Amino acid sequence: KKEFEWLKEVDSLALANAQLNLDKAYKAFFKGNAKFPKFKSKRHKQSYTTNLVNGNIELFDGHIKLPKLKKVKIKQHREIPLECKMKSCTLSMTASGKYYISILTECEKEIEAKEIQDVVGLDFAMDGLFVDSEGEKANYPKYYRQMLEKLAKEQRKLSRKKKGSSNWNKQRIRVAKIQEKVANQRKNFLHHKSTELVSNFDAIVIEDLDMKGMSQALKFGKSIADNGWGMFTSFLQYKLKGQGKQLVKIDKWFPSTKTCSNCGNTQPMPMNIRMYVCLCGLNLDRDYNSALNIKKEGIRLLATA
Repeated sequence: KKEFEWLKEVDSLALANAQLNLDKAYKAFFKGNAKFPKFKSKRHKQSYTTNLVNGNIELFDGHIKLPKLKKVKIKQHREIPLECKMKSCTLSMTASGKYYISILTECEKEIEAKEIQDVVGLDFAMDGLFVDSEGEKANYPKYYRQMLEKLAKEQRKLSRKKKGSSNWNKQRIRVAKIQEKVANQRKNFLHHKSTELVSNFDAIVIEDLDMKGMSQALKFGKSIADNGWGMFTSFLQYKLKGQGKQLVKIDKWFPSTKTCSNCGNTQPMPMNIRMYVCLCGLNLDRDYNSALNIKKEGIRLLATA
């Protein structure tokens, strides 16, 4: 703090957390679990974390008291239960200049494992997120595709402005707002879909897919990124766990697409064939057939667990 006096302006616990994060990143690198640590980019989301010590963080009606900042106006998303204890706060600023605070709380909760009765299988679909073993489609609205033309127009305007100028910054915020809107729409849709599934089923079966590999191999990068399948599965994971339910992941090499859900016969299924027709008389949509096979495999895994 003598050498860099501006560090005194910052909450000491925020600096301590940054140091712990750096230490964690180096340990992960030397274990071979991550790439070499690099500095955060100022262009995107910026954030810092501070801990609750000696009442330095307090929540009031419409305000929050923070170290070095005193009282700050907030729009609180939901009330913190009385039995929960505040542990830390993470403040973040988005690319468009909006500020958010995430409050981490701790409370004891006993989660009883639910008896598994209702099981559903989900087959990932490039067009619409998934098809389930009940024959229902998620019908994801493709928010990114809807906004693509508008986004491209605003990005062209940005490219013509002098980088770092006042007009460039104004235009950068316009682009960031469009991207944030798409991200928020996607997250909202995935939250609603995951909550609906978790409420109706005791176990959800999915394939353990490598989405990055798929996007590179099949050249469907935009479609896969727009779906948000990875985010969707993480939502399912924590929501099911919180209710004592299960998320079952089957092997990505399991031939769900090639197998007949009626007789178990296998046959090649190129991407251009959208109906599964079998000698046993089965005639089904290929994604629905896959979802039925995923459900069967999931039930088998649950029985042997």
